[in-house]
Amino acid sequence: MALTKKKENQLRKMPLIETQLRKSKDGKYLIHRTSITHIRPITYYQAILDNQETLDIDDINIQPGTDLLT
Repeated sequence: MALTKKKENQLRKMPLIETQLRKSKDGKYLIHRTSITHIRPITYYQAILDNQETLDIDDINIQPGTDLLT
């Protein structure tokens, strides 16, 4: 089954994920390395950098026990 043009474009925009497994030199450990490569045009990052806001540390008010991930 062939991929549609829409699906091909979607896959092209996704990051490239590579994984590598090897044994350590002494043979005691397994080393699992994962590399994620994103390819974006410079204009993408330039737009992000141009729209940065700066905050002073005093402007940040976090209460103890606050869950920062929600």
